[in-house]
This record gives sequence, C-alpha cells and structure tokens, in this order.
Amino acid sequence: MIELYVDGASAGNPGKSGIGVYIKGEGHQIRISEPIEPTDNHTAEFQALLRGLEEAAQLTTGMVAAKSDSQIVVQAVEKEFVKNGKHQAYLARILEITKGFDYFFIKWIPDEQNKAADALARQALRKDGKGMN
Repeated sequence: MIELYVDGASAGNPGKSGIGVYIKGEGHQIRISEPIEPTDNHTAEFQALLRGLEEAAQLTTGMVAAKSDSQIVVQAVEKEFVKNGKHQAYLARILEITKGFDYFFIKWIPDEQNKAADALARQALRKDGKGMN
C-alpha cells in the first residue's frame, strides 16, 4: 500500500504558493516540494493532491491511501462534487486518476499528523520557482 500525504500552502489570498507531497510504502519514500503559481490555499490543496496522485500512479495500480488536512478537498473527493468552479477541473482529474487504482481512499487528518507534507509545502514557499524538485 502507498500512503500519500499532501498539503498546500499559500502566503496570501491569493499569494505565493507551494505544494508538499510525502509518499511512503512499497519500498518508496518520496518527498516533493514544488512552488506553484500564486493562488489561494484551497486551490493549492487541490493541486497538492493532484500532484501526489500523479506520482502515486507511476508507482502502483494497487492500494493508495491519501491523507490531507484539508476538509474541503477530502469532502470533495468523497462526494465527487465541489461547488467552486475553479476546483471542478482539479476534482475531475483527481477522480480520473483514482479510478486507475485497485483500491483508493482518502482521509482527513489533523495538522499534527501531516507534518511531513506541511513542511514540504512551506519549503516550496521559500523557493524561487526556478529550481523545482
């Protein structure tokens, strides 16, 4: 099983933004810290999950357990619906990728259980966008 921890960060609304992805399991331990286009925090959270799922899909078609401290993202994926129009395309792509796994679930976790992804997202805020990981 692949465990996927994701977090988005934004310094402003919108503002400088970054994503953090931490993947572990099946012999993998991957850390991704990437600056993204300036956006709001919710959009950064959707982008983090999408980026994490793209990476996970390269590793397995088996079981993926995604974990996020964003209730909006977790509820959108569980309900397969999001009100905000700018998040609909992200959700559609996320759902498309999850269909490629034998088993997929997403769970909301409190901030203190998402420290690795949070640190990676915050690290991405400090990057200039030129030296992406």
